[in-house]
Amino acid sequence: MATANEAHYLRYISFLNERRLDDLSEFVQEKLTYNGEAMTRTDYQNLIAGDIAAIPDLYFDVHLLVVKDDTIACRIKFDCTPQDEFLGFRPNGKKISFSEHVFYQLKGGKIAEVWSLIDTRSIQSQLEY
Repeated sequence: MATANEAHYLRYISFLNERRLDDLSEFVQEKLTYNGEAMTRTDYQNLIAGDIAAIPDLYFDVHLLVVKDDTIACRIKFDCTPQDEFLGFRPNGKKISFSEHVFYQLKGGKIAEVWSLIDTRSIQSQLEY
């Protein structure tokens, strides 16, 4: 049986996949930290929007989800085709696969801290010519 925070997080992921970035106020604090960097919700939305602009078929596929109280750990798998530079890597027209391991800390039911680790080594090996 899913916890309330698990269901809430999966709804957040569905908003990302539906490109409803302007509706993230339901899920994300106005001020948060991302990998230790302070930012606003708008900054966070713009970060995600930039990834989507570079990779129009970006789909957040949750492969592992662990929720304990207000802490969420997730492994997200991506199978996508970058169209523009992504994380400093130039696209080569081919589909790539990689994972993100991300932890969230909720406050008041909304994301207040994000720690994200993207498998850039895998991305690099697939985008090298």
